[in-house]
Amino acid sequence: MRKQVCANKNEIDLKGVKLLIKEGESLTVEFKEKYTSKIDEHIVAFSNTKGGVILLGVHDDGLVIGEKLTNEMKGNINSLARNCKPDITVNAIQIEDVVVIEVPEGAEKPYYCGSGYFKRMNGNSQKMNHEEIRIMFSDNEVMPFEEKTIQNFTYDDISREKILAFIKEAGINIKQISTVDFLKSLSVVSDSGIKNAGILFFAKDVHKHISQAQMTLIAFKGTKKLHIFDRHDVKDDLLMQFNEAIFFIKKHLNIRSEIKGVNRKDIYEIPIEALREAVVNAIMHRDYSMRGTSLMIEIFDDRVEIINPGGLPNGLTRDSFGSVSIRRNELIADLFYRLDKVERIGMGIEKMKEGMALAGLKEPVFETDVFFKAIFFRPKREDIFPTMQKVGEKPEVKLVDGLVDGLGDKLGDKLGDKLGDKLGDKLGDKLGDKLGDKLGDNAITILEMVLKNKYISAKELSEEIGISETAIDNNIAKLKKKGLLRRIGAARGGYWEVVEG
Repeated sequence: MRKQVCANKNEIDLKGVKLLIKEGESLTVEFKEKYTSKIDEHIVAFSNTKGGVILLGVHDDGLVIGEKLTNEMKGNINSLARNCKPDITVNAIQIEDVVVIEVPEGAEKPYYCGSGYFKRMNGNSQKMNHEEIRIMFSDNEVMPFEEKTIQNFTYDDISREKILAFIKEAGINIKQISTVDFLKSLSVVSDSGIKNAGILFFAKDVHKHISQAQMTLIAFKGTKKLHIFDRHDVKDDLLMQFNEAIFFIKKHLNIRSEIKGVNRKDIYEIPIEALREAVVNAIMHRDYSMRGTSLMIEIFDDRVEIINPGGLPNGLTRDSFGSVSIRRNELIADLFYRLDKVERIGMGIEKMKEGMALAGLKEPVFETDVFFKAIFFRPKREDIFPTMQKVGEKPEVKLVDGLVDGLGDKLGDKLGDKLGDKLGDKLGDKLGDKLGDKLGDNAITILEMVLKNKYISAKELSEEIGISETAIDNNIAKLKKKGLLRRIGAARGGYWEVVEG
């Protein structure tokens, strides 16, 4: 009988527990307020996935409420684990006010308890259905690419800037942490070194070490692969690939703007949320072991195609596709979950279909062989403005191409209705007379949003507008320079103020 592989051979200390609590529940961490016999479900789930720890005495939001490890409780925990099939060996220890239960990854999957078979999906333990049990880890004997290590890759090859960017994007409240401790907390380090999952996210030069981990973005003129008018190759980390892909897609999609009062809402011809879901799914599910390949995003006049190397994960059939959650790269998926780019439960295909249906568009088409392809069909222009096309009028809602001509005066007038004639007139004069058509579309949106919420953060602005935080910072700097915006108070706890005159 094979022995279980321990998820973390170094016993967790107080520093490690505090870090796990700050980072929150994940693929390898579960919070429980107190001990109950139902924790065997989580023990089985961790054994069926990547191993992990259960922290008793911690609320779901990370608040430590405390739990005491008595001899009786320790005996009950060990008994629960031994009664799982196959039996599981766990380690329960007390660290200050928290009971830590370390669960190793199993070598005889799948495991089950009295309630059934369970697996981890991001920060949740889910009961598996019959199909999932049948196909789960059918290739378990082969180490996944994301778990492998590269010879001579060291911590010196890790980018500290990318770690800090990840921490900021994930909203983790950590002031100081070593590179080693951080990577270990994400389970991207093994006894052999830094796993490929860690390299794909945090290496200074990802392409140098994993050359096939790249993305190619192409826009074609027409409906065939004949005339390329824009191309961008991304050979950086996976978060950068995701951000660059979304930026490229937005750049080449038509967009219409609806202006109601002082608010403007940009509506892309294909729902961006559906495309985001497709992009993150492609990055998470691609087969990174396929050398000489690239994840492709191709934009045509009539469609958008997202193509990733690797068909359906081993054992997943076409009939079960879309209804069974099987991930080729568990660690990569967990890191995207921490970045809030993917839901707890794998419902990506259904979200794409629902998003297209709500927009009144054709259902996306999925094709699979050696590659997996998601196809989103673009609407025709007459489908975007059907009523106005019939009567021969120019649409009041128009396509946006970068700068908003003369919007300064209009914004001032509309702000006057909403916030008072004095502020509206002064701001309108300032925008209209001093800037004319030189104020960018995004800059105007920032002013609108600040007027609605003076405490809004750069990250929130980035998410609402759909551009990077760097672009937000650049626009804010320009608005400050032009005397239209200023910061009151510190970076934290302060607020924005639109300058009246």
